[in-house]
Amino acid sequence: MAASTYDEALRRLLLHEGGNDDDPRDPGGRTSRGIIQREWTTYVAHHPRRKLPADVWQAPDAAVADIYRTQYWDKMRCDELPAGVDDTVYDYCVNSGVGRAGKVLRRVVGLPDNTNVVTDEVLSAVARRDAKAIIVAINDERLRFLKSLKTWPVFGAGWSRRVAEVKAFSLHLADRPIAAQVPTPRPVPTEAVPAKGAVPPPAGTKKIIVGVGAAGPVAAGGNFWDWVAAHPWETAGIGCGIGVAVGGSIYALNRWHQHRQEAAIPNTPLIPELKAA
Repeated sequence: MAASTYDEALRRLLLHEGGNDDDPRDPGGRTSRGIIQREWTTYVAHHPRRKLPADVWQAPDAAVADIYRTQYWDKMRCDELPAGVDDTVYDYCVNSGVGRAGKVLRRVVGLPDNTNVVTDEVLSAVARRDAKAIIVAINDERLRFLKSLKTWPVFGAGWSRRVAEVKAFSLHLADRPIAAQVPTPRPVPTEAVPAKGAVPPPAGTKKIIVGVGAAGPVAAGGNFWDWVAAHPWETAGIGCGIGVAVGGSIYALNRWHQHRQEAAIPNTPLIPELKAA
């Protein structure tokens, strides 16, 4: 189990995310410590008794940490992933969304990516493969994906540095003795990169474009429902605002789109270096 790596993973994540930011070039908009305003507004609505400030820039550190734990680390079942794989998956899902990170994890261990849910089947497939190979495959795919985004010319240098640091630290975690309870500190992120490497919700949906890179088959794009899966707090806030009826319609459309996607995308073969022994 990799539960002991969480504190260090969060510390490094917050260094990557930086402080308060409102870059007009960032589709996430007003952000604090990597939490966007829309996500924070929904969190506040779900915790009325805590009387939290409305502005994400004023969000207490404890509340930010709670969001990162419950909506990202726990959702990806990182406590049950091997050391190193947990850190790589965690940083990816924060930067590009739970929906994308979950599908990529499934893909690199040879499972269908028709869902982003980390199931017992995923954990079993991960356990049968080399943790370092999984770390390398995910980070290499992540960098290819970021390069495909329109904001790459603006944030590419920072994203490249972040992925390289995450990859190096994750490989270090995979190397440490199982008995070690606290990871040895490695080079700390050199500079915060405020922008999210995520695909904003487009005007219309599109299919995932599948290509083959050095590490094997990877997805090079995203779609609206990936965004919905990656932003649960925001989706909940929208649902509260427009009513139960529209929420039901969104659910129905989600199920329709998922079935359509399953029919449109063939099963992804195992990536060669990640085949089970």
